Amino acid sequence: MKTMIQKMNYRCLSLLIGIIILLSGCSDDFLKPDPVSIYEPSETFSTEAGLMSVMAFCDRHMKLYYAADHGEIVPMGTEYIFSDLMVASATDRAKMLCDMANALTPTSIGITDDKGENRLFNSLLQTNSIWHFWHETYYIIMQANTIIQYVDGVESLDEATKNMYKGRAYFHRAFRYLNLVFQFGDVPLITKVTEVPKQNYRSTKRDAILEMITQDMEFAVEWVPDQKDMNLIGMVNKGACRMLLAKCYLALGEYGKAKEQTDILIDQSGYSLMQNSFGTFNEGGEPETWPITRNIIWDLHRAENKLIPANKEVILGIVNRGSDQEAFVKMVTMRILYPFLFNDQVQTKDGKRALLNTIRTSSSYNKQYDYAQAMGRGVSTFRPTYFQSHTLWKVNGRMDATDLRHSSTNGNWVRMEDYKVNNPASSEFGKPLSLYDDNGKLLCSDTIRRWYDVPHYKFYLDDPVNKAKMSSDGIQGATTGGNADWYLYRLAEAYLLRAEAKFYLGDATGAADDVNEVRKRAQCTELYNGTVTIGDIMDERARELYWEEWRNVELTRVSLCLARSGKPDEWGNTYSLDNFDKQEGTDPNGGSYWYQRVTKYGMYNKGPISITATGNNNPNYTMDKKNIYWPIFDASITANSKGKLAQNYGYDGYDPATPKWQTWQEAVADEDKTE
Repeated sequence: MKTMIQKMNYRCLSLLIGIIILLSGCSDDFLKPDPVSIYEPSETFSTEAGLMSVMAFCDRHMKLYYAADHGEIVPMGTEYIFSDLMVASATDRAKMLCDMANALTPTSIGITDDKGENRLFNSLLQTNSIWHFWHETYYIIMQANTIIQYVDGVESLDEATKNMYKGRAYFHRAFRYLNLVFQFGDVPLITKVTEVPKQNYRSTKRDAILEMITQDMEFAVEWVPDQKDMNLIGMVNKGACRMLLAKCYLALGEYGKAKEQTDILIDQSGYSLMQNSFGTFNEGGEPETWPITRNIIWDLHRAENKLIPANKEVILGIVNRGSDQEAFVKMVTMRILYPFLFNDQVQTKDGKRALLNTIRTSSSYNKQYDYAQAMGRGVSTFRPTYFQSHTLWKVNGRMDATDLRHSSTNGNWVRMEDYKVNNPASSEFGKPLSLYDDNGKLLCSDTIRRWYDVPHYKFYLDDPVNKAKMSSDGIQGATTGGNADWYLYRLAEAYLLRAEAKFYLGDATGAADDVNEVRKRAQCTELYNGTVTIGDIMDERARELYWEEWRNVELTRVSLCLARSGKPDEWGNTYSLDNFDKQEGTDPNGGSYWYQRVTKYGMYNKGPISITATGNNNPNYTMDKKNIYWPIFDASITANSKGKLAQNYGYDGYDPATPKWQTWQEAVADEDKTE
């Protein structure tokens, strides 16, 4: 009976917060409940093997925050289009999510696809993964809660081992809640697996959740072992717990404690920034087309080097490799993040198609111009902003010509002029692509989707499936059988977190020293002279941690830190805790630091863009101040039929009188109450 009640409760909870959808006939494999969740808990979790299975499940699911089985939609792309560094660019989709100010509503992101079928998609025609973040996050919180709740009952374990399991589970729960509160604001706090259905949840205040997970991470740092004392990689270790704890301390304004944790990581934990080439040299997709000169930045970001013992910089990585289709998640970065080049919309000065995609079995194949193998066959679901590709790389008012992370000379960075016309029918054959002809006529009809630079060293991944097919028309990124290991935390971020803590503590000189350490490793010529602003620190995060950090989350977290500290941003603006996240409108004044970055540096609120494309030929990139938080789904609010979840400021259904739990202790005490 207990088993059936628990199954019912999981499913009711799923409908409420998006963990699993309580609907019959759902065919998506990842909606099937994990077997451990439908067994008798007292039996399943009475042994260490039961705990290990759930812990492994939590570890494996980290990769689903970077990529998921949504075709061209990856969760990280959603994080980045709510930032200063990227926008949606699939201009053939009429409902491409770009007009955030108007299109993002509590009902526009739902649990049905465009045909009304009950699947984990959204009614904006698969243009984002907002729903994925909600359901995936709470699903793993449920798994972590299961470990925490039952570990003390495993009689074969000593107290130290039980605390180790708790610490790792606390990490998984805290990691998810830290991201939730900076994506959705005040959210339901769920810390246990209840035995009866509950439909009377309240939202819990952001700071209360931050206080709870900070306490949990203090426990985790004490009990989770260092990586050097572990036999396996990809499991939560003490270094990862310190990184997460430092972020929690920053979010709560405990800047001295954050600095202390990063001091330990940098100076006492055995990690070090990698300075020289190491590991396996991957020569790229087609070296005759695009040769790579071996360098530390290239080696550091090769999937096959990320988790090897020689890499002293990795703190926690995500294991994603092999031929097991159940465990491997495709990372199609070459498909979704590179320009869409192989068609008639990119032309030569003499009116010919500029780039041909000739398969390797063709008699006209030329290995010197095989861009589909070297850079992939992109379709550009997401693209970088001009800021990310160009102005970001200015330091002290000058472009840094030696920064390895922005260098085409060694093959790390691909600029549009690096492509050569490969159409033999054109008189421009072998010459660099041109955006304009000699009379100033635009030669690319959709520059949003087809004309931008790419950080090749970050996005290039081996594609064994398409590489093996001589008739393949281009690689897509890591496919089954390949290696798509990814960084979650590495030491470079610890330096930048410490710089941030020093900034809030009034030590801008010390902050500059930490930022410069990261820049020196990239062989930069331009270093910060004696002081930095918060903008300088966030710029360096953008350079160093592109597609690693959760950019939207980090900008929102820093917005909170600035409001707490009273420190000014790079423009001299200061922010108030009372209203930095409770404003709306698209005018340039006010809002949060997040809003100032995404509108000043990003592509938002600049007016409609006219392009020649089928679907969305006048995309209007807008962002509202209220979009600092995503709306709480109307379906989740409605399903909570015996209570009321709070809607976020500025969205339909917002009511400032909606009761919320002010402390995490209140929320926890209420979890067993179903009426």
